[in-house]
Amino acid sequence: MADTSSCLSLPFIQPNQAQKHVTHNEALRILDVLTQLAVLTDDQPAPPATPAEGDRHIVGDAATGAWDGQDGRLALFENGLWQYFDAKPGWRAYVTGREALVVYDGSEWIDLDSDELQEIAAFGLGMTSLPTAPFSAKINGAVWTALYQADGGTGDMISTLNKETSADDAGFVFQQDFGTRALFGLFGSDDIRLATSANGTDFRDGLIVDAATGVVEQPNLPRFKGVTNFDNYSAADVWTTIAINDAEFNDQSALDAGTNQFIAPVAGSYVFGAALTFKENTSDQARMGARLLRNGVDIIAGSLHENTGPHVTEQTTLTFQTMAQLGAGDTVELQGRLRGFDGYFMADQTSFWGFKVG
Repeated sequence: MADTSSCLSLPFIQPNQAQKHVTHNEALRILDVLTQLAVLTDDQPAPPATPAEGDRHIVGDAATGAWDGQDGRLALFENGLWQYFDAKPGWRAYVTGREALVVYDGSEWIDLDSDELQEIAAFGLGMTSLPTAPFSAKINGAVWTALYQADGGTGDMISTLNKETSADDAGFVFQQDFGTRALFGLFGSDDIRLATSANGTDFRDGLIVDAATGVVEQPNLPRFKGVTNFDNYSAADVWTTIAINDAEFNDQSALDAGTNQFIAPVAGSYVFGAALTFKENTSDQARMGARLLRNGVDIIAGSLHENTGPHVTEQTTLTFQTMAQLGAGDTVELQGRLRGFDGYFMADQTSFWGFKVG
């Protein structure tokens, strides 16, 4: 059996030992010195001239006097004498003289808040750090503030996220109960991306800024442009829904060619426009009109127009644009009318388009 404990070197009472109280009291004395460790100083090379009973110090570098040769050791003044203890890695002490917490790293005492605290493998604040996140914090708020010029700083506050190659990631991941719901940053390229996900697996880009040009793209913005690929016949004085059956582009499949309607995928403000080209059937005296209907009933304000001047077949065109506030699922369709005589709305020259703006 060893004579002392492995950590604090507390003396053990041995079998058949005489005066066991001496060994026991010595162990208690060492515990009294080393537990809840607080010292008066940790940077003094010489002992104080008039130490008080029970004073503790961490001996400073290049020690002199009674502390000569005791650099870095714990010094206790007791019974009129200085006694010394060797620290072990991980021991901590509070230095009351300068209100600082220090730790022994195996070779020297360092401040826990000093620049000398380097290359920590993991740090958990309020939690055990995660394997994939060596720095982890479980808190309800965090503030990063600039060091003001009056305090010796520059007044700036800059945070840097650095990645190794263009194909790597650098950015912010927003999660709900550790399921990813949004990404913002440089993910897989040098373009800035803002992407969202409802399930943490499938992501949709809401915004991309091209790294080379700075041009902003909104890949999933509801927008469309469609044309009719056949001449749409219209009887005289009858509003006719124009078959916009050929989409040049149709993001989020908002234009339904089967019903000839735009269907709003989300609520918001939308801009719409149309171009209708007249094609004669029996007379060029027909007068061409156009309108947009919301949900097949309501005429959208600003969309009701008529061209009353002389018409030239396959040339006269009526164009307009307007804005509408739509709810999710609202429909918009383009209708045309030929007043006085029948006729056609010309193929490939009659179009309908729109996009979300807010």
